[in-house]
Amino acid sequence: MTTTLIVLAHPSRQSFTGAWAEASAAACAAAGHEVLWSDLSAHQFDATEGARHFGQDEAGPFDPLKAHEAAVAAGTVPMDMAAEAEKIRQADQIIFHFPLWWFAPPAVLKGWFDRALVHGDLHTVEERFDTGRCRGKRALFCVTTGAGPAECGPGGKEGDVNMLLWPSAYTLRYLGFDVYVPEVVHGVHGYFEGAEKTALQARLAGVLDGQAGLVDGFDQRPLMRFNADSDFDESGRLKAGAERHNGFIK
Repeated sequence: MTTTLIVLAHPSRQSFTGAWAEASAAACAAAGHEVLWSDLSAHQFDATEGARHFGQDEAGPFDPLKAHEAAVAAGTVPMDMAAEAEKIRQADQIIFHFPLWWFAPPAVLKGWFDRALVHGDLHTVEERFDTGRCRGKRALFCVTTGAGPAECGPGGKEGDVNMLLWPSAYTLRYLGFDVYVPEVVHGVHGYFEGAEKTALQARLAGVLDGQAGLVDGFDQRPLMRFNADSDFDESGRLKAGAERHNGFIK
């Protein structure tokens, strides 16, 4: 049985983003998946990493990687971190639902990466990228933007959405995940009125109705391309002649 984790990073379950996450969960359940949830706002997930989570002196220096590693070794990983890490371990795939705010995912999702991707558990210095502990797992970003597709595409005023999402995708790649090409719905905001509002509502209803087909089509969905470990030299720089897959590593 496939286990799918839904990660929702939006403060309102009644938003379109929340409804889209619900549609993903329903589609996965209908396909026979076991469905896990991380509704970060509803769970009041603490996205700010710090010494207080580990019983350390907040006035002293704090090294999060060492704190994670020590807590894993001692069996004292904070309960909220441990619960999220366990869901990631159980999941065969993760569907993330979030809007882009200020050209990036909401801060709570970045904080979830900081704390839930526990060093010493889900990744180590030796086990990352091609040797990551999450090899075989896959992830999809289901994302909304306020601007239209032209503004969010290559050369667009808002910046290419695929570039804006790359750091989050590469975070998962670090752990060994394969990452699907994102599913993006543009022009989602609350300032439409009249006929424009009606058209938006109809368009969003179509997205929700089509989520079952999207889930059923995962096997045919393309994956984002990343450089293999062997594409880099001993110093960590991309080798001459290696193929470039994005604007961040070139």
